[in-house]
Amino acid sequence: MEDVDVKELDRMLQQAFDEATKLYKERGFARRVGFGKKPALVSVDLANAWTRPGNPFTCDQEKMDNEIIPGMQKLLKAFRANGHPVIHVTTAYEITDRNAPFTDMGLWHDKIPVDVVDLANEDLWAIDSRIAPIEGEYTLLKKRASSFHGTELAGILRANGVDTILVTGVTACACVRQTICDGIADGFRTIAVKEAIGDRVPGAVAWNLFDIDSKFGDVETVDTCVEYLNTVGK
Repeated sequence: MEDVDVKELDRMLQQAFDEATKLYKERGFARRVGFGKKPALVSVDLANAWTRPGNPFTCDQEKMDNEIIPGMQKLLKAFRANGHPVIHVTTAYEITDRNAPFTDMGLWHDKIPVDVVDLANEDLWAIDSRIAPIEGEYTLLKKRASSFHGTELAGILRANGVDTILVTGVTACACVRQTICDGIADGFRTIAVKEAIGDRVPGAVAWNLFDIDSKFGDVETVDTCVEYLNTVGK
């Protein structure tokens, strides 16, 4: 889409959000779940297949390079300086032959091209080198949209006393959203970090962050989250 079209879309969405916000607040929606006592970062699919050009899963490169990656770097600095847990989530499949009699892709390959993210090609599912994991951080491999579905995520968070998850990554309309919805369902305070969430489709980030903030978690800025990370428990 042309830049002017994207700007017009954003304007129209904001107008719709302003009207919807009035309705939601009248009916008791958009309450605050708030920050808890022990946070963890859950960074969803900020791996090369999503963050770099040339892949079916590639997301908005301008936002990725100028907003999401710098936002993540700022968050990671605060998480690491204060010793808070960091979980990097990625997605890949071992059996990517769509005609195979058995595959770990389930039925998802019938809808989207998950077969391109082959576990044998580590460069595809490796976390972007600009925000690469360091020693002591965990990389979790998932097979479905949610970082919680069929994974050990909830268990390791609870085992480490985590009550709050700051969620970043891509995509806003799928893996990030599903992770946030499952996070609050599993009893974690869910925070969507505004500038560190992206998508491929114009308008998808704005719409999903609005809807998440109304129903499933709090949308907070990177700066607000960094201030929280620097002060919680002190």
